[in-house]
Amino acid sequence: MSNNNNYTFSKLFEHILTHYRGLFATLFLLPVSAVYGAYAGARNWISFHLNSAPAKHDARVEAVIRQIADWKNQGAEQKLCTARSGWKTMSELVPKYKLTHRRIDVGMYDLLEIDEQRRIVRVEPLATMGQISRNLISRGWTLPVVPELDSLTVGGLIMGFGVETSSHKYGLFQHICESFEIVTAEGTLVKCSPSENPELFYQIPWSHGTLGFLVAAELKIIPVKKYVRIHYQPVHTLDDMVSVFERASRETENNDFVEGLVYGRDQSVIMVGRFADTVGSDGSLNSVGRWYKPWFYKHVQTYLERRKEGIEYLPVRDYFHRHTRSYFWAMEEIIPFGNHPVFRALLGWALPPRIELLKYTETQTTRRLREKFHVVQDMLVPIRHLKQSIVYFDEHFRLYPLWLSPMAIKDNGGQPGFVHPFQTKDGAMDEMYVDIGAYGTPGRAGFDNAVALPLLEKFVIEHGGYQALYARTFMSREDFRKMFDHAGYDDLRERLPYCRQAFDEVYDKVSSKGRVSPVEMRKLEKAN
Repeated sequence: MSNNNNYTFSKLFEHILTHYRGLFATLFLLPVSAVYGAYAGARNWISFHLNSAPAKHDARVEAVIRQIADWKNQGAEQKLCTARSGWKTMSELVPKYKLTHRRIDVGMYDLLEIDEQRRIVRVEPLATMGQISRNLISRGWTLPVVPELDSLTVGGLIMGFGVETSSHKYGLFQHICESFEIVTAEGTLVKCSPSENPELFYQIPWSHGTLGFLVAAELKIIPVKKYVRIHYQPVHTLDDMVSVFERASRETENNDFVEGLVYGRDQSVIMVGRFADTVGSDGSLNSVGRWYKPWFYKHVQTYLERRKEGIEYLPVRDYFHRHTRSYFWAMEEIIPFGNHPVFRALLGWALPPRIELLKYTETQTTRRLREKFHVVQDMLVPIRHLKQSIVYFDEHFRLYPLWLSPMAIKDNGGQPGFVHPFQTKDGAMDEMYVDIGAYGTPGRAGFDNAVALPLLEKFVIEHGGYQALYARTFMSREDFRKMFDHAGYDDLRERLPYCRQAFDEVYDKVSSKGRVSPVEMRKLEKAN
């Protein structure tokens, strides 16, 4: 009888999670997320302001070294990975290799030092963008590149990739990094920078922890002002959008931020931002980060509807994290009533629910629907191919909005790296790319990810682009090596002691071999 009751309850619970996902997220996931967020914020504040973080850091590094020594002493048979739960990654998938690899505890989440003279902040790998932006802004500083979501970690942005609307000036997140501290598979703490162990420094970005364990990073900081002045420019043809966006992206001296939201093939809003000390007479203050405010992308859309340009001044931290509450526009599919004025007034302060909770409560039904119909992809293509790319997305996906963020791919100082600037047919170098973010359920009839994503990856390879590796990939190992330059990476893995023995290749971690759906992961965890 007990087994029957358990089965009935399980089926009822799955029915609720599948058919009343928004209600479940509101009543259960939001409160849990809010409590966890308050706890993590208090823990990080106490650690940094009591100056206990640096002393703890040295002990944590020694603990990592000891764990690797134990692994070697016990035969070094298993591959290594971090002990951090795979549920906490920003990917919609979960790392399967965590179940079979030996886990090394690298629980490091603190800010270690702000050096205003050198203009750097030294942080541990699990420090988040929300944590860093709060601390730096209160002291009059910011990172040159602040990737959007509060919960993104430094380690994830380095080992994967990070882009934001200031990337047309400063490049990807990796390009604001001054140095890395890595514990290698040999159990040695190594510091690397452009002048010290440069071959390692330039290979760490995008390496997904396959060269060593990141334990600290030094990041550049720049002075920050109180506001960001945003100019909203609606455009109503594709040619105008491409022209306005590219021109704004290349004006790096005048424009601190450039962003595009594409609401249809011929319907976009291009936003250009500049730091400002005060609210000028040419616009009004809009504190978009307040819990009761409309979701940012909905607010931006009103400029299209009015067919009128506008200027606003956003508090700087509100600007940095303007899409956090709504996870860009993904929240609309999770909590469809989340942007309703009543919901925002009562519960907007609790948004967003945590990614890991959303993944863990996925059901078989929602998994099947997501795998076939739902898209979460960032494709990085040379800006000269922006028009072709929008046309491609419109014809094959019909998914809007699309997020556009320009970015400069910086030179590696002659060192090989995983990502290189695009060379045109005449040999000229074009270092300006654009990240096209596609998030949601496509509107194209008969859409199927299993068909559409491989074709998209082929399009990106043919146009000299790259895929963000947090997303699903259907690429073969051969195509993956066409997209990413492995020459320096392969050479370094051969030369670093124990590296190949300890770590998978990047492809093995990001492909379907290394990652599974949340539902499949729960089954594997039970079986183990």
